[in-house]
Amino acid sequence: MITFEELCRQVAGLQAEALRRWIANDWVRPAGGMPAYRFEDIDVARVRLIFTLRQELSVDEEAMPIVLSLLDQLHDTRRHLHRLQAAIDASLPVETKEKIRDALRPVIVDAE
Repeated sequence: MITFEELCRQVAGLQAEALRRWIANDWVRPAGGMPAYRFEDIDVARVRLIFTLRQELSVDEEAMPIVLSLLDQLHDTRRHLHRLQAAIDASLPVETKEKIRDALRPVIVDAE
């Protein structure tokens, strides 16, 4: 875990006032409270993402909650799919797994 000040130093160009606003907006949820915020790796990644969205993609503050919500949903869906895949791999016979792969193949090809 890192401190508020360390995070501001790690993300080049990140202003402390912007990070405070992101925390107040509940876009980032560090452990602890001001002035002793502690950021885990996942928090640092989220701050970097928000910084990129704001600076490089010009996502404004009104749109940011929607963008973050959609990204959170996407990550949750991916996490659930990975858990489903692990459960299938661990519990089903090879023939059944092959049938599932065959059934999904047209879906995967269409998505590409």
